[in-house]
Amino acid sequence: MKLRNVLKPVIILACLFLIGNHSSGFDLKEKVLKTKLPNGITVLMLERHLSPTVSLYISHRVGAVDEGKGESGAAHFLEHMMFKGTTTIGTKNYVAEKKILDAIEKIGSTLDKEKRKGQKAEQKIIQELSEKLKKLQDRGKEYYIPNEIDRLYTENGGLDMNASTGQDLTTYHVSLPANKIELWARIESDRLLNPVFREFYSERDVVMEERRQRVEADPDGKLYETFLKTAYKIHPYGRPILGLAEDIMNLSTVSLKKILKKYRTPENIVIAVVGDIKPEKTLAVIKKYFGKIPAGKNTKSVIPAEPSQTGERRVEVKFDANPMMITGFHKPNAPARDDYVFDVIETILTGSRTSRLYNHLVTNLQIAKSVSAVNGIPATRYPNLFTIFAQPRYPHTNIELEEKILQEIEKLKTQLVSVDELTKAKNKIKMYYIQHLDSNSEIASILSYFEVLLGDYKYFSDYLDNIEKVTAEDILKAANNYLTKENRTTAFLDRGDNNP
Repeated sequence: MKLRNVLKPVIILACLFLIGNHSSGFDLKEKVLKTKLPNGITVLMLERHLSPTVSLYISHRVGAVDEGKGESGAAHFLEHMMFKGTTTIGTKNYVAEKKILDAIEKIGSTLDKEKRKGQKAEQKIIQELSEKLKKLQDRGKEYYIPNEIDRLYTENGGLDMNASTGQDLTTYHVSLPANKIELWARIESDRLLNPVFREFYSERDVVMEERRQRVEADPDGKLYETFLKTAYKIHPYGRPILGLAEDIMNLSTVSLKKILKKYRTPENIVIAVVGDIKPEKTLAVIKKYFGKIPAGKNTKSVIPAEPSQTGERRVEVKFDANPMMITGFHKPNAPARDDYVFDVIETILTGSRTSRLYNHLVTNLQIAKSVSAVNGIPATRYPNLFTIFAQPRYPHTNIELEEKILQEIEKLKTQLVSVDELTKAKNKIKMYYIQHLDSNSEIASILSYFEVLLGDYKYFSDYLDNIEKVTAEDILKAANNYLTKENRTTAFLDRGDNNP
């Protein structure tokens, strides 16, 4: 299932540790240079002279969980807007353009306000304002140079330029020739300090369409969103990263500026630079540009804890698609010891074709088309879920599949895992994804990820030791503590008829 495409940072980090020793011949953690700028930004640098290139990551400890009430989707929308340029990038004449942008914001805000009246809204006013907005947007296009940041990077040999917004953090990254670091610093510091929200209302429509395609018209997305909403009653992990439709359509520049303020808090920023660099020279460039960001109070978001679940939760989604199911259990997040235990449990259940659930449900009984266990849904900063995604094979049903899955879970609670099976799982974790991680980009991604979320990129250094310490008794205990009916949330997607 495409819902399985989630970051597995813990397992990835374990493999990265192996890669650092195997392919590079050194202990990676000791080669990373960590510096904190005077304003509070953390910089991680690693020399790797394998090619004359460098990968650059900027991670912000700001994500969907940091949005205000009624402003879901603001972090994701801001990510879109950060590619629209700055006061000096993407404009032919910013002084003239700004007058039009201010007028667009004024008319757009008035239009939104009228639309929010619902049935009491004056359609004539809406039409007039819409026409004014369209004319202003057309005038604004005369000054806007689209995709200027992308062009600057591409013309200078940039690859893999992208960004991502999650529940916990937002990341911007690009890989460049090693002699283009100053270009990157100039662009990225400028769009942090001087972003311009061009095409705001048209881009908001793009985000709405993205939601329609990825959630409302997508069975996987619809089921996943419903599952999280059911599993989390208080905590914002229950809100979708894309945002709720009713929130997206009312997002304003004010909403985005709130998130931007948190973006620009230096204590929330980690920069990772990996590749063919001279650390002293690279750090001087970073200080020159990012040192301009003013230090400020690191105002932490007040996020309510999710109350302990005390009863099973079940929900059904009707959709014209093949049936599927998700079942999940609340559990601690990294770096709690039980999180390591659930990495091992995940591997035992679905880590390979010979793992318990896959072998039993897909290969032997043939009642499932797919089954995948994932530890750490939907994110890492706060307590999360151990989750199982599965699709029944026609004519079998979600109910049948759920019964067999729960039977396997009960075995974890009543029978000790054998020494051979436990050793196999640990070895699988150690080697997982190795072939995908021997790159500057992967290393920069992982270093910045753990530094920004856990406050220490060295988390990986003890990871394999902690996995090795997991015992069969630990698995039995964790299964009994967390894999209970009272702690379980299950979501089914069905057509509502008997058609295949």
